[in-house]
Amino acid sequence: MTKVNREIVVSEALDLLDEVGLDAVSTRRLAKRLGVEQPSLYWYFRTKKDLLAAMAEAAMVPHATAPLPTPGDDWRDWFADNTRSFRRTLLMRRDGARLHAGSTPVGDLDRIRRKMGFLVASGVPERDAQTAMLAAGRFTVGSVLEEQADTDPGDSADLPADMPVIDHESAFEAGLTLILNGLAYRTAPGRSESTGPVPGAL
Repeated sequence: MTKVNREIVVSEALDLLDEVGLDAVSTRRLAKRLGVEQPSLYWYFRTKKDLLAAMAEAAMVPHATAPLPTPGDDWRDWFADNTRSFRRTLLMRRDGARLHAGSTPVGDLDRIRRKMGFLVASGVPERDAQTAMLAAGRFTVGSVLEEQADTDPGDSADLPADMPVIDHESAFEAGLTLILNGLAYRTAPGRSESTGPVPGAL
């Protein structure tokens, strides 16, 4: 019988995700993979939702452990690199974007505050920094959702002749540039900080 702890359960659950996809992940399959009885998993996770939340947090480790910005960094370069790091991490796991969507980065709140503090210290208005981080995050999740759902990106036979084949990375970079240019415009000297609440801002 496999010696099991919380970390092993999550690690094996992520490997199962890579093999079968999110829809096929079940506590029954996971228990069989671990060589334990299914009810024993409830010692570590009371519900499947709790297990998925732990999987989502563990899957984000490469991004969550990336170096934080330093005072000498250019905020534009850092913003772009941070968003690319998020995309790369989502793509590391099968259905990574679906797993992450709707999760709450409770363990990453201190890092998020430090990132926000860096942007504000670099001259980005606080409310605009919040909105831009939120927009970039949601744009990235949506982009990766589309990319991971595109199971046969080379098959363009059914597309109209005037419909360009989508290159996911190029499309992502173009969208990121638009977000970044918009934020740079909002940060230009002479523009005042926007007012009013930002729904869902971190």
